[in-house]
Amino acid sequence: MAAEHELTPSSYIGHHLTFLQHPVGEGSFWTLNVDSLLTAALLGLLGMGFFWWVVRGATSGVPNKRQAFVELAVEFVDNQAKGMFHGDRRFIAPTALTVGMWVLLMNAMDFLPVDWVSGALGLAGVHEWRIVPTADVNTTFALALSVWLLMIYFSIAVKGLGGWIHELFCTPFGSNVLLWLPNLLFNLVEYISKPLSHSLRLFGNMYAGEIIFLLLWMMAGAGVVGAFFAVPLGVLWAGFHILIVALQAYIFMMLTIVYISMAHASH
Repeated sequence: MAAEHELTPSSYIGHHLTFLQHPVGEGSFWTLNVDSLLTAALLGLLGMGFFWWVVRGATSGVPNKRQAFVELAVEFVDNQAKGMFHGDRRFIAPTALTVGMWVLLMNAMDFLPVDWVSGALGLAGVHEWRIVPTADVNTTFALALSVWLLMIYFSIAVKGLGGWIHELFCTPFGSNVLLWLPNLLFNLVEYISKPLSHSLRLFGNMYAGEIIFLLLWMMAGAGVVGAFFAVPLGVLWAGFHILIVALQAYIFMMLTIVYISMAHASH
């Protein structure tokens, strides 16, 4: 019986990578990853609450530290949008800031020790919970598809439905009827690749980081020798992972600006 409960790397990692799922309807093919949805929603509320708290205490005089931090973040994102988009930025800049901060908060959940979180949730009877929403491909695809739909919406809004369809069939090779099919296939590849690359880049980096943290925690629990190596490696990886967490949020935000900006461009 003891062998049945022996902790192995595969069982340990498999346990922590198991989603808390809920089927959508009896016998349904679709399931909801409740942990990803709830964690992402709570972090979104936390982020909005933080900005509301800062705005509520904002003054026209000398800003306090939290106001100065938010003003720097807003100015940074607005400058990034200004460098790529020369139209009205009242939508694109706040959207990019919201997406960037939300992804940053979700990525940062990777710094929480999974065993501590799992132990605390286990006391409440919850034994499966993924704490990093962006390590769930469903989350990253949902974010990327939202940006993709915004890109299509602005393409049609700026160029008109006829202009957008004309662009699909007549660019980049020309408007000759023989080139309609190659143009359409080329544009379809471009349209399909954008949400794929947008989502999988973020998912791949965060999922790999999650696996490495789990392996380090597994090593730390293997005894004195394991802990001797795991602790310094964990510190080094955590320091490097801070860059990954921030960089992936920045890349996702910048691609959001780029894709929406491209929707306003005419070919």
